[in-house]
Amino acid sequence: MLSLAGRTALITGGSRGIGAATVRLFRQAGARVAFSYISAQSQAEALATELGGPAVCLPIRQSLATPEDGEALVAATLAAFGDLDILVANHGIWPPVEATVANMTAAQWRRTIATNVDSVFGLVHAAAAHMLTRRVPQVSLLRPGITESESQPPEHLTAGNVPLQRARGHIVLIASAAGQRGEGGHADYATSKGAIIALTKSLSSELAPHGIYANCVAPGWTHTEMTGSVFDSPADAARTNPTIPVGRPAHVTEIAGPILFLCTPFAGFISGEIFNVNGGAVLTG
Repeated sequence: MLSLAGRTALITGGSRGIGAATVRLFRQAGARVAFSYISAQSQAEALATELGGPAVCLPIRQSLATPEDGEALVAATLAAFGDLDILVANHGIWPPVEATVANMTAAQWRRTIATNVDSVFGLVHAAAAHMLTRRVPQVSLLRPGITESESQPPEHLTAGNVPLQRARGHIVLIASAAGQRGEGGHADYATSKGAIIALTKSLSSELAPHGIYANCVAPGWTHTEMTGSVFDSPADAARTNPTIPVGRPAHVTEIAGPILFLCTPFAGFISGEIFNVNGGAVLTG
């Protein structure tokens, strides 16, 4: 039912962690996927091979630290696949060593903002420009890929007499609970993710009238290579897990699932939303 058959997606930071889990789910849902990586070449190539090879799952080596980097990645995806329905901006950095504002270097601040915000602007700038040129047929929700000329959707899947329409495009940005409540010792990261939340809302206001839906998934603690310094340490994990109401960090697939959902017709009335996936942690302060 959560089908992306016939769709083309670009997922950044797709060689490991949440990104790799998202690439897997999107391929299982039938999408062609391009994904970026920087240094994990062997992991990226192995993932692409596992999921069907470069004709349907294409790894692209691309640094993401400037708007121009983001634009280049979208251009490479379009050159390979000829179209782009879905952008998932998943990449980002979280410096694992705490640094107070009084001690944080300007270099660390600039690097975090450049990676987590500037490159995302380049991605959405180029992706939205392409999506606005796309003409997408009306389709049945339960039979993805069937045009309205071939099959009318069931009566209960229409809004009055208006049939459901496939979106012109989907943009899903990945923020964090830190972007909503801050994070001591990581002001650079929290600020960058707060900016992603504001960008999501701005994109929705601009693009939803054109059939392009922008949403944001805001994970809480998730056990990935980036957070391994916390959860691979029994002492650190023992301090962190009790701060999560469900008592544990998320598995990467538990973040990838909501990302997939937001790119299906079942999310066709959701735009500008911050989808919290954090085990209840954002509510507990």
